[in-house]
Amino acid sequence: MNIEEIIEAHGDYLLRVAYLYVKNRATAEDIVQDVFISFYEKHEQFRAEASLRTYLVKMTVNRSHDHLRSWKAKRLMLFEKVRGKGSNDTPERAMLEKAEKRELVEALLTLSLIYREVLILYYFEEMTTVEIAKLVDCPEATVRTRLQRARKQLAHRIKDYEWEELRHESIQE
Repeated sequence: MNIEEIIEAHGDYLLRVAYLYVKNRATAEDIVQDVFISFYEKHEQFRAEASLRTYLVKMTVNRSHDHLRSWKAKRLMLFEKVRGKGSNDTPERAMLEKAEKRELVEALLTLSLIYREVLILYYFEEMTTVEIAKLVDCPEATVRTRLQRARKQLAHRIKDYEWEELRHESIQE
């Protein structure tokens, strides 16, 4: 079986598997593409101990987990948690997301140090709450509380920022 036949036979299924993990079609497509490239480069390592489909699904699941642990995914998770929105892959939405990310960074910088610190360490540096607790020398429960409060403050500041923008626009009209 050549690679084209393998892609034809398993591509749609692997795309659905990846999508169930990452909940974004473009990201799922990238993951499946990486899986097929990796399989093509290392197909001789496949020992047929399980079916090819099982082997490819395992690779897809592992890639999906890798993506979810990545800094990019954590930043997107923070952004979506604060904004309460999913990603939509249109050029207009991409421009809006860029502006919203700038707004997120501006709002992040207005937080007090203890809240800004835990958000940065958790989402950008990919540290666990246990690691953060050791680093900042406080109990893990305190770190979790700070993360929760920081998310709420960030969401509130973003809403305040939007309200100011709307008020500013109505004054100019």
